[in-house]
Amino acid sequence: MTACAIEGGSAGAATTADPGSEESGEPEEPVGAAESVEPEGAAAPWAEAPTGPGAFTLTADGAYAARLTAAPGPPGAQRAWYPERWTLDGPEPYAVPLPLHQPEEPDAQVVPLADGRVLIRRRVADRQMFSLLYPTGPATGELALGAVECDGMTLLPPSPDGSSVYGLSAGDHSSLLWLVAGGAFGPELVAEIPGHCSGGVWLDRAGRMLALDRRLPGGGPVKAIAVDLERNGEVTPLLQITPSSDDRLLLADPDSGLLLIRSNAPGHDRLGWGVLGSCLPVRFPECLRQADLAVTPFAVQPGQMLMPESCAVALRIDGPAGSWVGIWRPQGRRLHQLAAPDGWSAGAGYWSRDGVLHLPYANASTPCGVALLDAPGDGEPLPGTAGTEGDTSGTEPSAAVTPPVVCRPVPLGQAPLHRAAST
Repeated sequence: MTACAIEGGSAGAATTADPGSEESGEPEEPVGAAESVEPEGAAAPWAEAPTGPGAFTLTADGAYAARLTAAPGPPGAQRAWYPERWTLDGPEPYAVPLPLHQPEEPDAQVVPLADGRVLIRRRVADRQMFSLLYPTGPATGELALGAVECDGMTLLPPSPDGSSVYGLSAGDHSSLLWLVAGGAFGPELVAEIPGHCSGGVWLDRAGRMLALDRRLPGGGPVKAIAVDLERNGEVTPLLQITPSSDDRLLLADPDSGLLLIRSNAPGHDRLGWGVLGSCLPVRFPECLRQADLAVTPFAVQPGQMLMPESCAVALRIDGPAGSWVGIWRPQGRRLHQLAAPDGWSAGAGYWSRDGVLHLPYANASTPCGVALLDAPGDGEPLPGTAGTEGDTSGTEPSAAVTPPVVCRPVPLGQAPLHRAAST
């Protein structure tokens, strides 16, 4: 299984070259400043889903969200953390607190299920404890699921089936994949995968194919792999742009096949896009390379069957001034930058099929709110949109106009990073 993209824009017409380093002979800076060197064996900060107090986790359909939040109290007082579930698919969003008889530790992790219950992972000494929480009138009900003996575990994004949650316990030599909710008899070991694994992206709607980023024992580059959960965790390669590059999968849309990738194959870490099952190379748009800003995708518009270039992608943009929202389409080659609502949980949100971005937020005046942003068109400049250096329109610079070039399908592992000039 390989991923690739349509280089130059639309299908069948490679009319422009990816500007990239062809524009000049100078080395490019990575997205989000110069900290692109990753220690051997360490996971990059973008390889993990947001965790910790205040971080939202949403179900695959966007119906529910869950987070750890703090009870109100005087400034400087110790914060008492408790889980909170948000209902987002009704006529008006609302939050339900799920406190128990004692506060939660700030390193607990919560994941919502499609039936409205919330899975919580707690660390107790050298064990990971799992329970399902649910509202029971004025109180909170708790159903203990069991425990796993390990030093650390990260819960992966909720399965698209709505009822299963998987956890990843990563070591230097091997990583254990656990089914911690949705099994018949408590936590179940699904697979032991050689190497250090991180990330976690679902490739299908059934919750069968899971993508992980893996570094093999002994070191080497990080490569995305596909894990087949119905075949005892069978592992197959997913991404290999060059043999020595770190190639991570950040997001995938099962409807269109659009993949969002981060790779240092161009020389530095860059955001790229490809199409699952295609035979064309990954493309690294220049408009997603913003100086002194970190750009991270967090949601892809669903329902665009066989039209990956038309999918709207939501991106979290972090800079010295804080965090805000970016919206981009592969075919548009334009990064729209929009202000986020006050109190937005940065990196949390989901798209409706008709192109409306939902952003959960909470502030002093609105304890539970969802801001709606329509995906802007790419034909007209958006007021206040920032673009690449020297261009305030937000469009991606393109090469000189040339006649369409017929491209031969090239396996991703052999594909060039930039289209060579036609002869």
